[in-house]
Amino acid sequence: MVDSPAGSPMEGKPEVGRSAARLVVALPKGRLLDEALDSLTRAGYGLNAGENGRRLVVPSSDARVSYILAKPADVPVYVENGAADLGIVGLDVLRESQRDVLEPLQLPFGHCRLVVAGPALRSERPLRLEPNPRVATKFPVLTEAFFRQRGISAEIIQLSGSVELAPLVDLADLIVDLVQTGRTLRDNGLVELRIILESQAMLIANRAAWRLKATGMAAFVSALRDSVNPLQAIQESSGMGR
Repeated sequence: MVDSPAGSPMEGKPEVGRSAARLVVALPKGRLLDEALDSLTRAGYGLNAGENGRRLVVPSSDARVSYILAKPADVPVYVENGAADLGIVGLDVLRESQRDVLEPLQLPFGHCRLVVAGPALRSERPLRLEPNPRVATKFPVLTEAFFRQRGISAEIIQLSGSVELAPLVDLADLIVDLVQTGRTLRDNGLVELRIILESQAMLIANRAAWRLKATGMAAFVSALRDSVNPLQAIQESSGMGR
């Protein structure tokens, strides 16, 4: 590590992407973060003990990687624009963002599904019989595409939270939202009608960095793959996977 000269513009600022060899990885704050950090620790790219998650730029314990902690929706933006070489994000967020990034690895956590849901009393009515349904969602791009592909002219109502509330106060006829267990839907008298997308965590990569930092990127992806698929790694190392 090269220290910044006293009085320089970089003095005291976090070092992000200042080394051609060091990888910059964007991580999502929220529901995916703990499992992402566990996987990275098993892969040998963990954080120093004592990091409390308050800093937004954090080095790995051996300083090979700088981690950026960002809102989930911002992770694909950082990666596509080269502010981060790699990122971990849910497939739902990635497909909604429509960002141009590589997807080198699926990660076995963060499983959920993006569904159309509605009041239980209308669950048997086909969606095609809804002439112009009002649909509340935090995923307007995926929702509009789902209904358009079925010839349904839906009015999309974009919300930023508590989407289940919309049918209860007659703001919307249907909702599109992420579901893990379905308990929140049931508690609010809603039922799943269609699955739009099965989602899980993904490792994504910047296209240019994939070539320019090929050695470091390949080592990172390989270690992370082995950490989340230990049985496959053992089989490959022993020749059993050939």
